[in-house]
Amino acid sequence: MILTDGTVTLRPIKLRDQSVWREVNRRNREWLRPWEATVPPPAPGGPVAQRPTYRQMIRHLRTEANAGRMLPFAIEYEGRLVGQLTVAGITWGSMCSGHVGYWVDRSVAGRGVMPTAVALAVDHCFRTVGLHRIEVCIRPENGPSRRVVEKLGFRAEGLRPRYLHIDGAWRDHLIFALTAEEVPDGLLRRWRRVRPGTSGTPHTPGEIK
Repeated sequence: MILTDGTVTLRPIKLRDQSVWREVNRRNREWLRPWEATVPPPAPGGPVAQRPTYRQMIRHLRTEANAGRMLPFAIEYEGRLVGQLTVAGITWGSMCSGHVGYWVDRSVAGRGVMPTAVALAVDHCFRTVGLHRIEVCIRPENGPSRRVVEKLGFRAEGLRPRYLHIDGAWRDHLIFALTAEEVPDGLLRRWRRVRPGTSGTPHTPGEIK
């Protein structure tokens, strides 16, 4: 599916995105490194995990998506790939939840790209996929990421000590969450009401399947 609002689009990430994805990721390497997941050291005698290639990453994302456990998106701004957003850890049954992770090209940071992308993804999860709860887990030091969820009105739920292995060590994370009942009119609609430089007129995003 393709989710779009104005100049921001979410679409499935593809193998053919490899060259552009690598270029954007390489150019932003130093900016992204402090916030990226890493693999903890192996147990004595255990195998050493290697960073996956782009093709391996895409195969993993497709496998998880086909199993209903993940929604992997490329983020486009004004028609060009500028980042990635993944709804992962999707759990069904009595929980119906998932968590969102994302990164964006530093050159477009501050233009509302990421809040719009997250709002599109959350609305899709609640209204189309049928999830009930979405979490975003963020290192306390990651100011730009925290501003995204604060702008969107995610609820802070506290600290999870040494929650994820990031940038070579186990790092604390702040947990932010929303449930479907908290945004009955949609998260994108709420974001457009508070976004600087907008008229406040609600806008319904386009969706193509």
